[in-house]
Amino acid sequence: MLSEKMTSTLNKQINMELYSSYIYMAMSEYFQANNLKGFANWMNVQAGEELSHANKIRHYLNEQGARVVLSEVGAPPKEWDSPLAAFEAALGHEKKVTASIKELVTLAKEEKDYATEIMLGWFVSEQVEEESSADEIVQKLRMIKDSAHGLFMMDSFLGQRK
Repeated sequence: MLSEKMTSTLNKQINMELYSSYIYMAMSEYFQANNLKGFANWMNVQAGEELSHANKIRHYLNEQGARVVLSEVGAPPKEWDSPLAAFEAALGHEKKVTASIKELVTLAKEEKDYATEIMLGWFVSEQVEEESSADEIVQKLRMIKDSAHGLFMMDSFLGQRK
């Protein structure tokens, strides 16, 4: 059985994952409005992944007989100064999510909640991938700078994500 503190903290993580999905949807719409459909596709796929993360925690709480309590999801930004700025924001957001997951792991260890610690191990690995993926795109966008050709190539590349 999960402690009240663990249940509350996991519910907060659900909210963070839902906000992550929401912000990536907003980024997708930003790119769509700027005719960068490949960038929009990448963000849309990311939004779906984040929603699946929230659902993974929801299902875990339900399996543990704990109550899922959904809370308000704040409105994300609508605009970014550039594709690079959007991906830098995405990377920064992923770092916040990573920090939150680490706090959950610390709590699980303190409470000797081995089942939750094991479940969270998946999220720890996932966050390594999430940060790496966003950082790789940030680095590539920094390399291409203001090159329209480079941006077109990145758009085509990002459009291949499924």
